[in-house]
Amino acid sequence: MSLFFYILYPSYFMRNYCVFLLLFMFWWSAQSQIPSKSNDTLTVVEQDSIRQSKFLKQIGQGFFPTKYIDIDLRYLIKFNQYEGIRTGLGGQTNEKLSDKYRMNGYLVYGFKDHNFKYSIAGGVRVSKENSTWINVSYTDDLQETGSSNFLTDKRFFSFFEPRLLNIDLFHHHITKSISLEHKITPYLLSETQLSRSNNTTTYDYAFLVDGKEFREFRLSNAKISLQWNPFNTFEKVNDVSVETEGYPNFTLQLTKSFKDVLNSDFNFFKTDFRTIYKESFIGESSTEFTLTGGIATGKTPLTHLYHAYPNNITKETILQRFSVAGINSFETMYFNEFFSDRFATLQIKHFVKPFKFSKKYQPQLVLISRMAIGTMHDIDRHQNIEFETLRKGYSEAGFEINKLLFGFGLSFAYRYGAYHIPNLEDNLALKFTFNISL
Repeated sequence: MSLFFYILYPSYFMRNYCVFLLLFMFWWSAQSQIPSKSNDTLTVVEQDSIRQSKFLKQIGQGFFPTKYIDIDLRYLIKFNQYEGIRTGLGGQTNEKLSDKYRMNGYLVYGFKDHNFKYSIAGGVRVSKENSTWINVSYTDDLQETGSSNFLTDKRFFSFFEPRLLNIDLFHHHITKSISLEHKITPYLLSETQLSRSNNTTTYDYAFLVDGKEFREFRLSNAKISLQWNPFNTFEKVNDVSVETEGYPNFTLQLTKSFKDVLNSDFNFFKTDFRTIYKESFIGESSTEFTLTGGIATGKTPLTHLYHAYPNNITKETILQRFSVAGINSFETMYFNEFFSDRFATLQIKHFVKPFKFSKKYQPQLVLISRMAIGTMHDIDRHQNIEFETLRKGYSEAGFEINKLLFGFGLSFAYRYGAYHIPNLEDNLALKFTFNISL
């Protein structure tokens, strides 16, 4: 155990924390569903079942419900290379307090960089029928360089975020924004956002534009994000409409930065796209395809360009690189190895029928293939940092064996093709996986 502690630390600590948190949540849920003997009727059992389902759904979305405020589990504890341990508290008001107004926010502290980060936001609902909300927010926090998020994405929550452990390239931003959420049709969601941000990298980087080096810069952005789910289905369960995700679904996001608007420094335009398709087969097997792409034109700093979600740390041996595999990340691609201003990735996963050793113990084999391609225009603008582009095409393949023990499994991936490394060991990635469903 001592050997693995030194190899896996701090991920060892994080995994134990997550297991403890999961056990606590399940215990709390189980205790809350035990009916009293005097009311042990079918009606009470059904009500308890509904409450349990709602509770687990909230936990799965990352909230621990209380009477008026739902505690946001994302901010309890995390770890990355820049902040070290990052811990704090967040939450949002729920419908019991108000179904027309809402507030949310968080406050966290990084023990390595010795800084607080926070966000505060509020919203008002202007149409219940179309789920239309107007939101305002103020955020002072860090963001990973090269990351790109869709405004309309459903809230993503994981008890354990594998990639976060090894990220070291962040930029600090202070962002003020106003946004409009609107359901155009039951199948088409939209969100529009106007924002103003001050950005500073936490690493040695300068963006060279017209002979001037920018180490700090201001951006005034407009975004519109569309989520189209044409094959989703709806059904009534206990007088509540339940939506079931269908495939394929599509996400499109457009971003425009305006120079000289509120002292913004750059003009650029970005288009981001993603589609997901999943086909299920007889025998509990399925195949999932995820296609993503992005194009950035104009004078775009590295902070707002693209990586391909790498998840491999730069260490000498396989055991030193032993960590936890991500959900949709390239396991053999090293952090900060590639950046692009236009790129595309394709990930294919085939889920084999679970091995049913018993009712509760059912490991599952997943076969995986990932590909990426990209390029970079005006690469010389990015000073004091070295990276490659993906113009030759990047490829890796591997497999996962999930849910071997307490949600943990094993992952293996191999890097091949144009970016194959001469030293065979450097092309291999062996990691844990972590999968659990509530």
